[in-house]
Amino acid sequence: MPDPRMIPMNRTVGWQEQAIPEPVTSPDADDDRFVRPFVLTAGRTVPLLDGLRIETLVQAPPSALSAPLRFEEHTVVRLCIRPHSIAEIGAALRVPIGIAKVIVSDLAAAGHVSVRDAPELSTAAIERIRDLVRAL
Repeated sequence: MPDPRMIPMNRTVGWQEQAIPEPVTSPDADDDRFVRPFVLTAGRTVPLLDGLRIETLVQAPPSALSAPLRFEEHTVVRLCIRPHSIAEIGAALRVPIGIAKVIVSDLAAAGHVSVRDAPELSTAAIERIRDLVRAL
C-alpha cells in the first residue's frame, strides 16, 4: 500500500469494529511535517508578476533579512542573498515551480527581492550544449 495509515481494501470495517490505523514508523521525522503547497500561497496559483521563468534570477538585499516574513519567504530571502534561479528556489523549498513563482512574485511586489532575466545564451553555447548532449 502507498501509505501505511490506509485501510486495506480487502478488509471490511463494520459498525461493530473500528478501523485503527497502524502507527506510522517514519525513519525521517520531516516526512510527518508536510504542508500542502496551496497553503503557502493562500490558494493562489497565478503570480502577481508576469513573465517569471524558471531561469529568472532572484536576489535579495541584506536589509530584507530583518523584514517580518513568513517561514518560506524568509528562507527565500536568506537563500537569495546570492542570486538564485526560481528553479533553485523551488528545489530548496521542495515545492512545485508554480508555487515558487507565487512566493517570489509576492516578495518582489513587496520590495524584498529583485528579479531579473538570466542572460541569453549565445548560439555557440547552445551548439556546444547540443553537441555534449549528442555525445551522451
